[in-house]
Amino acid sequence: MSKILFVMTGADHWTLADGTKHPSGFWAEEVVAPYEAFTAAGHEVVVATPGGVVPTVDRASLAPEVNGGQDGADRVAGALASLTALQRPVALADVDLGEYAAVFYPGGHGPMEDLSADAESGRLLTRALESGLPLGVVCHGPAGLLAARKEDGTNAFAGYRLTGFTNAEETQAGLAEKAKWLLQDRLVEIGADFREGEPWAPHVVVDRNLVTGQNPASSAPLAAELLKKLG
Repeated sequence: MSKILFVMTGADHWTLADGTKHPSGFWAEEVVAPYEAFTAAGHEVVVATPGGVVPTVDRASLAPEVNGGQDGADRVAGALASLTALQRPVALADVDLGEYAAVFYPGGHGPMEDLSADAESGRLLTRALESGLPLGVVCHGPAGLLAARKEDGTNAFAGYRLTGFTNAEETQAGLAEKAKWLLQDRLVEIGADFREGEPWAPHVVVDRNLVTGQNPASSAPLAAELLKKLG
């Protein structure tokens, strides 16, 4: 059984432009759907966070309206409660990338707070990308790519086709005007070839060993693409 590394935010909030701390963390569907896909295919999931802190779920991601109703919300909450790997994360600094068959970064606004500037995460992403290891990143998870600097100072993901949570989606979610910066803008600034799909619809972009998804609805399709790379 091969192991897949889930690199997750350790933040429980996202600091807005006015200094307000918006409660956040990871988005439930973006963890549950890939976790279920990977484990059903026989893989083991190991969670890593900055400092090894237990990740916090964004409570908004457990609401019925984002899970297709109360039954869906109950199912996601139940699935999260059963994911023991979430309760015993390893520290990012202790990760040996050679032990893993793939790396996956879920979103939620938490990565905008910590992984966007986390040098350890940035080094891990750079090593994974350059080694050819299958790498999946979804929604706000690509915020972590902003910290992936090569020795020459350029971003490791410059020139890669990718996607992530769009300005249009952030606007429709009501947070664009309150944000210090927007993910799509920053990914374009680092030289990535950002590919935008329809708001809230599944949209996955594959470029070499990198697989990215635009939003929560892209989580399951992204996991399927990553599994293809694992054979």
